[in-house]
Amino acid sequence: MSAVLTDRLTVRYGETLALDEVSVDVAEGRICGLLGMNGSGKSTLFKSLMGLIRPDGGEIRILDGAQRRARREGLIVYVPQSEAVDWNFPVTVADVVLMGRYGHLSIARRPRRRDREAVQAALHRVGLTELAGKPIGALSGGQRKRAFVARGIAQDARLLLLDEPFAGVDRTSEAMITDLLRQLRDEGRTVVISTHDLAGVPALCDEAVLLQQRVVAHGPVEHALAPEMLARAFGMTEAP
Repeated sequence: MSAVLTDRLTVRYGETLALDEVSVDVAEGRICGLLGMNGSGKSTLFKSLMGLIRPDGGEIRILDGAQRRARREGLIVYVPQSEAVDWNFPVTVADVVLMGRYGHLSIARRPRRRDREAVQAALHRVGLTELAGKPIGALSGGQRKRAFVARGIAQDARLLLLDEPFAGVDRTSEAMITDLLRQLRDEGRTVVISTHDLAGVPALCDEAVLLQQRVVAHGPVEHALAPEMLARAFGMTEAP
């Protein structure tokens, strides 16, 4: 089953063409790397998948169903870049993770025992149990990323979209996040991750998409990272 399916997805910001007939198909239970220069459309693709922006054309399917259904049922979670989050907002780490349970709460929107247990289990998986009561803004960059991944786990999301999760992250947290994403993949979840770290893609990802407004390449990592493909996506000159 396809976790992410776009067909000729097109997005414009005024006169600027951000995505030009982008068609991708990512199967369930895969880690897919989304690669490209700044301005290549990676964040726009994520926001389109989340319904945060309205495409100008094309179709989106999530987990072989309508995008709206996937969002309504909490099947998809988005971890944005750090600069897109207000870290001064007065919430604790546990509060952030509990947000993932919103769709599971009763009509009164009060967390029940199973919701609190889901939060505790998610915090344990990402190694943040002892920091549950800390303000989210007091955490390091890597700890913040892990808190948002924990939110997705507590939500029981089947598709996780991570926008530059390793930016500003220490080596310990990077290794922990990498190991956690592999575990989630092995449980049948799907992860799409945008990253500038080309060197780390082969060890993490099952496949990769090279994006430059259009899809330059999509397939096995060795295909997407071939010199001729990177030259097309990053405007580099191939070695003689």
